[in-house]
Amino acid sequence: MNRESGLTSSEAAKRLREHGRNEIRELVHTSALRILLSQVRKNFIIYLLFGAVVISLFVGKTITAYTILGVIAAVIAVGFFQEYKADKSIKALKQMIISTTPVIRDGKEILISSAELVPGDIVLLKSGDRVPADCLVIDAIELRTNEAVLTGESHEIKKSDKIKENQLYMGTHIINGKCTASVIRTGMQTEFGKIAGMISSTEKEMPLQAKVNKIAKYMAIVAIFFSIATGLIMVSRDWPVTDVVIIEVLIVVIALSVSAFPEGFPVVLISTLATGAHRMARKNAIVNRMSIIETLGETTVICADKTGTITKGEMTVRHVFCDSKMFGVSGVGYETGGVFLKKRKMKRGDNTTLDLLMKSAVLCNDASLTAGREYAVTGTPTESALMTLGAKMGIFAENIASERKSEIPFSSERKMMSVLCKEGGSFFTYAKGAPEVMLKRCGHIHKNGRTQKMTTKDRKEMPELNRKLASGGLRVLCIAFTQCKPDEKPDNNLVFLGFAAMEDPPRKEVRNAIKLCRKAGIDVKMITGDSRDTAVSIGHEIDLTGEVMSGEEIDVMTDKKLSEAVKKTSIFVRVRPEHKMRIVAALKMSGEVVTMTGDGVNDAPALKEAHIGVAMGKNGTDVSREVADITLKDDNFATIVAAVTEGRTIFNNIRKFVTYQLSCNYAELLILFLGVLIGLPVPLIALQILFMNLVTDNLPAITLSFNPSSSDIMQRSPRKKSGILDRQLIKLILIAGTVMGIATLGVFYTSLEAGLSLAEARTAALLTLIFFEIANAFNFRSFRKLVLNCSPLINKHLVVASVISLIATFVIIYSPVNVLFETVPLGALSLLTALAASLSIVLVFDVLKLIKGDLSGENKT
Repeated sequence: MNRESGLTSSEAAKRLREHGRNEIRELVHTSALRILLSQVRKNFIIYLLFGAVVISLFVGKTITAYTILGVIAAVIAVGFFQEYKADKSIKALKQMIISTTPVIRDGKEILISSAELVPGDIVLLKSGDRVPADCLVIDAIELRTNEAVLTGESHEIKKSDKIKENQLYMGTHIINGKCTASVIRTGMQTEFGKIAGMISSTEKEMPLQAKVNKIAKYMAIVAIFFSIATGLIMVSRDWPVTDVVIIEVLIVVIALSVSAFPEGFPVVLISTLATGAHRMARKNAIVNRMSIIETLGETTVICADKTGTITKGEMTVRHVFCDSKMFGVSGVGYETGGVFLKKRKMKRGDNTTLDLLMKSAVLCNDASLTAGREYAVTGTPTESALMTLGAKMGIFAENIASERKSEIPFSSERKMMSVLCKEGGSFFTYAKGAPEVMLKRCGHIHKNGRTQKMTTKDRKEMPELNRKLASGGLRVLCIAFTQCKPDEKPDNNLVFLGFAAMEDPPRKEVRNAIKLCRKAGIDVKMITGDSRDTAVSIGHEIDLTGEVMSGEEIDVMTDKKLSEAVKKTSIFVRVRPEHKMRIVAALKMSGEVVTMTGDGVNDAPALKEAHIGVAMGKNGTDVSREVADITLKDDNFATIVAAVTEGRTIFNNIRKFVTYQLSCNYAELLILFLGVLIGLPVPLIALQILFMNLVTDNLPAITLSFNPSSSDIMQRSPRKKSGILDRQLIKLILIAGTVMGIATLGVFYTSLEAGLSLAEARTAALLTLIFFEIANAFNFRSFRKLVLNCSPLINKHLVVASVISLIATFVIIYSPVNVLFETVPLGALSLLTALAASLSIVLVFDVLKLIKGDLSGENKT
């Protein structure tokens, strides 16, 4: 193996079998058994039910005890299935963005999955890359890394091919320069793998989980209060207290606790988030951290990069200016058929300055090009466009007798790139960069076949020409060269060759996406390193107008002044990564919830500072993707808007299932408490309540997470930071719970008054409440639309869940298993009474919707 040819494919396959995949194994693996055990450990209801089993066995109700054990098994099974499925979904999401590494194999540069790297592989790394394995540097240019992941110290470390500077470690980041390196250790054999146990961490509780758990704790307090109150009432009525009274009180207390505690909350929440995250993934937005889904719906400002996010990111050189002439260039993207035109088709040798400009463009370039029907190009869009430009003139870097000796890479601070090349016995510097930077470094100009001093006229005309090209929405690069000595730094004495003006048109869908943001109360700001004229031209095309601010203006502003100015600014130009950081901080100071995009290594601080950091999946760096909350597979601005829409929908659905489930819990609590308070027998036994919680509470609640986005969800202002429940929703819980509870208790009372047995009356109450809960679920498909105005097919999952709930209900009433649940078959009149009573909840909700228009407390939902 040598560095030019790398490993052969067969040798790489052999070493992969020998060393295994280049992966860090999960030390704390979320196994199926761990998830199963957590269903018992985390579920307070399970302990209550075990208490009910003990009491049932103590009083001789063996069948009831075994039935409760069966229900416990069912509760655990349902919770396990939902959480296991959600866990698999979340793991699948993490695999959607596959880390790749350029390697040399069989003498060719190819891109492979980082997991397939083996010792001996020759890898090519550049600024922004995550080091994929432990490596030794073979050669490097201005290479610096950040090893904070291993050392905890976040400072730059110089790397080179020297003995003490040539080690690269897995998990660290290249923050400047580039290198060729040889892999020496992979996977768990790397330094990162050896200390993985020290740096691994469990995921913290999400803010949304905390809010849901807070609600569950409040309900537990309510359950304890009502249980104690009910127990005291029962004891006071049956004085003196006997063993029978104590047992009856304990059974009622358990029934009350079961009715009030929303045991399905955590699992339904995880299922809802996983479902929403998958919907976002189908729209090319990969969620890296579930906790940000809640924040998405609160977004008030989106700061988006121009190149590649708002525009297509597919550069095409349209014009070349050199030798006082403007040449047109045909062809789109990386097509091979494009030509140079100046009244006639130009070819190599027709113009000396043009040939020299093309040579400079392909030598001062890190992209690579392979010919075909379309040129296969790897590299940044800008450098790929320049490579294609050279190819149209028949100029290819590999055909030029030139050896690169050193380079100074492009940086956002320097805004130019230069390379030193040896050609025969002479040395030349080739450079490209922003016109305003490059023109200051050019003392000479090449025209009429020779190098001559730049005149005052030249210095006046060149900036004006640059502005003219930029105002047409073109991205302009200045290209220059000079002959020099090998130890000379000639950046300030360059020879101007000309301009390459590139077209990068806006994506068609961006204009409508920005329009949608305005309707949703979201402000869009475009950020670019390009010139003011280019940015303003693109802004007009996408209907993004407003004040423009440059990086230089940001530099001289105080934080307070900047926080006032950013509100009115729509376009930021000539921006460096540190400016992005200040823009985010200023917007946050103004009370905005900020979503920021970024693709470079230096964008990482701004992505971390923003409420939601968005990285690019196609053209982004490993560093930016690792710190981002969301990764866009298509690098498209419209995908960000789709993600915000989905975030609003997910949170809306969470509010719906929480409000729905609490209204059901409250109804069950009210029935038991009021029943005992007015001297009635216990209306529902613990086993019946548990059946409802397991079947008719949880199933519809889960399916409410599948509610689609409302057609007008992006026509209301962003949600303000708040809890899941507000006063309006608490009122809704009380109204719905009271209607269902009082009506069910009424059915129970009238059944007893009509001479039905206690078992028949309880069965009638059970059936009525189940009908109520199913009907109530259909109310919560929308906070605004009437039930009859919503097609049943708007949420097919809810229809299926309702049918399953009804079948299960009829099984425990009309089959032999009714003995276990202490139910009895009911006649047609009781069935019709239960059905008629349950429809009242639909009537109440529809009347409220007609009066208030919206039951959520928001403008539209």
